Amino acid sequence: MEDAGIGWIAAIIIGGIAGWLAEQFMKSNMGLLMNILLGIVGAMVANAILGLFGIALGGWIGYLIAGFIGACILIVIGRAFRR
Repeated sequence: MEDAGIGWIAAIIIGGIAGWLAEQFMKSNMGLLMNILLGIVGAMVANAILGLFGIALGGWIGYLIAGFIGACILIVIGRAFRR
């Protein structure tokens, strides 16, 4: 998050947007707090995975894209454990 140059308030807002977009895309029903958590944690997960391939996303847009990708991954993992 600090590498992207984003503060905590911006991370919460962008994480919420990324989590909401992932929720809509994956057709799940989570809620505001879970969307924010999915977006923030998802961005960390996606940045770690993309870092293995040498891809670095920076800035607000990069954080939003990484949050969306990571949140989708976390939703898929959550669904796998629920079944």
